[in-house]
Amino acid sequence: MEISKQIAAYKDEVVELRRDFHQHPELGLEEFRTSEKASEYLKQLGLEAKRANQTGVVGFLRGKEPGRTLLLRADMDALPIQEENNVPYKSIYNGKMHACGHDAHMAMLMVAAKILSNVKHRLRGNIKFVFEPNEENVGALAMIKEGVLEAPKVDACMGMHVWSPLETGKIGITPGPVLAGMEHFQILIKGKAGHTATPQSAIDPILTAASVIQGVQIIQTREIDALKEPTVIMFGKIEGGSASNVIPDKVTLSGTMRSLYEGSEDSEDNPKRRLERIVSSICSAHRATCEISFLYGHPTLVNNHEMSDLVRSVAVEDLSCKQVIVSLTSLAGDDFSEFAARVPGVFYFLGVGNLEKETHFPHHHPRFNIDEDALKVGVEMHVRAALRYLNM
Repeated sequence: MEISKQIAAYKDEVVELRRDFHQHPELGLEEFRTSEKASEYLKQLGLEAKRANQTGVVGFLRGKEPGRTLLLRADMDALPIQEENNVPYKSIYNGKMHACGHDAHMAMLMVAAKILSNVKHRLRGNIKFVFEPNEENVGALAMIKEGVLEAPKVDACMGMHVWSPLETGKIGITPGPVLAGMEHFQILIKGKAGHTATPQSAIDPILTAASVIQGVQIIQTREIDALKEPTVIMFGKIEGGSASNVIPDKVTLSGTMRSLYEGSEDSEDNPKRRLERIVSSICSAHRATCEISFLYGHPTLVNNHEMSDLVRSVAVEDLSCKQVIVSLTSLAGDDFSEFAARVPGVFYFLGVGNLEKETHFPHHHPRFNIDEDALKVGVEMHVRAALRYLNM
């Protein structure tokens, strides 16, 4: 059966899988039901399937002839969000929701694995189907440390993300930097406690913190070219103090830094090094001290030009329903960058936004949903791109 006919035959299956995952969301490293379902599905296809990073799953398809190994990835984790959609497949768990499309990613990759298994006689090489847990907290890095890129060595990787800001029927592919590197950081500012009636005898960490929040805006508005390396530094949490008439001895600031910076980790131009310099200087000016910690994060996601050209050509030449190709970059982050930093990779976007179907809400919104007509397009992209790469 030809690829297009197989995709049509499994159209209802991919929707059913997606809705099942959507109805049963699980947070990072809690994807027990999810991983069991994915693992059993792959085993029923006759694929080797093993666990990685606790709840992750890696399926292995060996082609008829030897060749390169391609990694195809889908993320698995949901978000701690209360769903507000009124749909039959609404999340059954309070405070948990697939509000980023990972349910769709899994369903598309599973059906793509089925079709590629059906045509493995046409494959020169191997495919690793990676179902990654805990993507929101850099689950990819743990899988890499456990050897997902080895035995056999992965030669290239591909990832896809549904994208509600992009209309259904469009695919976004951009060579070079495409998604921001992201770091979660914490700044502990230490002062000297005292009475608010005698501030001269204290060192006020609250005032220092206010100056830090204002001062770091210099990085993104005065030090960096916003067109070349856009950078956003945001504070999401402030902790400090016990009473309105007490100057505390410390304040903690927590936030995120997102940037399309591609340079060295140790360079003074690195936004992390800029943050350290400015925060330390401001604290010193206030006679306070500070401790800056980068808790976890991932590098900028940079698409390999050759891999981007390959996916673009598949979308233009091979897709049964011709798609409109658009360039797309965002300061959102995705830890697929950890894979793409180690082997040539491409990460592209599948439009799922449809105003009439109310699937235009942004990612991480309690009403996020997708136009399920796009699912078959995503399956076809996975299948045809894999075939194109392995049979080059």
